[in-house]
This record gives sequence, C-alpha cells and structure tokens, in this order.
Amino acid sequence: MKRSLALAAAALLFAPLLIARNPNPDTKDESNRIENAGKVMQEILNVPDDIPQDLLDKARCVIVLPSIVKAAFIFGGSYGHGVMTCRTGAGYTGPWGTPAMYALEGGSWGLQIGAEATDYVLLVMNDSGVDSLLHSKVSLGGDISAAAGPVGRTASADTDAYMRAEILTYSRARGAFVGISLSGSSLRPDTKANHDLYGRDITAIEIISESKVHAPASADLLLHTLQKASPRLKTS
Repeated sequence: MKRSLALAAAALLFAPLLIARNPNPDTKDESNRIENAGKVMQEILNVPDDIPQDLLDKARCVIVLPSIVKAAFIFGGSYGHGVMTCRTGAGYTGPWGTPAMYALEGGSWGLQIGAEATDYVLLVMNDSGVDSLLHSKVSLGGDISAAAGPVGRTASADTDAYMRAEILTYSRARGAFVGISLSGSSLRPDTKANHDLYGRDITAIEIISESKVHAPASADLLLHTLQKASPRLKTS
C-alpha cells in the first residue's frame, strides 16, 4: 500500500516535467509526416519515369500523401493525411511556400484483400483548383476535375484531358509510379493537424495564401526538392 502511494506521488511530481518536455506529441507526428512527404517527393523525382517536367512547371501546388493505407472489407476505401505546398507570390510566381496539412478520404476502390500502403502525389494545375481546395472539402471528379497524370519526363502532356484537369493524380506502390484515378475520393484541409503543427487555430488560406506562418524545419527537404526541380511557374 505504501509503495503504491509512493509511486502515485512520484507520478504526480514528475508529470509536469513530462508535459513540459513534450507539450504536444501530435506536433512530432505532423512533422514526421512532412518529412516523409519530402522523402517521397525526392525519391519520385529521382526515377527516370516520373512527373513530366512541363506539368510540374505548370503546377500551382503539389500535394503529397505518404503511406496512405487502403483496406477493404465489403467495399474498399482509404483515409490518410498529407501536406500541400504552393508557389508563393502574385499569380503563384514565387518560390514554394509554407505547407498546410490535408486529409484524403476515399470512396469505393473495389474489392481488395488485406491492406497496402501507397504514396500519392497530386498536382494542382490552375488557380480555380487551388481556390477550391483552400476553402472547403472537395470531391475529386465531382467538385473539382481530376485525371490520372502521365508519367515520363518527356511524356506528352498536352492532351485535352490533361489540359482541362484541375488536379492530376499519381500513386506509388511496390516501387511502381503511375498515374491513377482518385475519382470519388475527397480532399479537405486538416484543421486539427494544422493546429497541432503550428500551435494555434489557423486555416489553410492563412498558411498558404496569406503567409501567416513560417515553414517548419521539417519542410526543408520537401521545399528544397520542389524548388530545385521546378524553380518557377511556367504558364505556357
């Protein structure tokens, strides 16, 4: 009995120190997610058949969703978190800027057995696509036009489907990087994750469009990789 009371007293004594050392463990989770997004982007851009250069140069924003798990029981589905970073400045002509956290919620994927971790990369190709994503939850292929993106640095990207799409979508699983349709899925700003990362209530608009916060150190690899691969927006 005395030992139990002593342990309880010790726990009460040291609890404030533990809380002070790590006041918000979710911050580490979000920072790790951003770091993983940077690794995914770096690895994808270092393979021969990756995103066509002209498409990357025309993208206003890039969304990276690392290790999304698709699982199925009666129907398929997915849910995961990632990050969106956009070019800064008027007309998205500046360098890549502070990232905001986003969540992907999947619709039906057809029957699957077990679960598979997949990385997703999405290119936001025009101003209206960015505006939709900053303001609300959007359905891919419904509220916002989406298409599976072509792969290969020299692949033709001037077909009507690619020119009309507001978002081009890619996936990487088991080492294969391909364009994939995510129609039926939805994307939304991850309000809780943004709060956890930046330490206060803040919207995706404030993070991306209004430059309310500085990019965390965990975003260095992602931003450096994109800046090196596509330093400026090309509109034609």
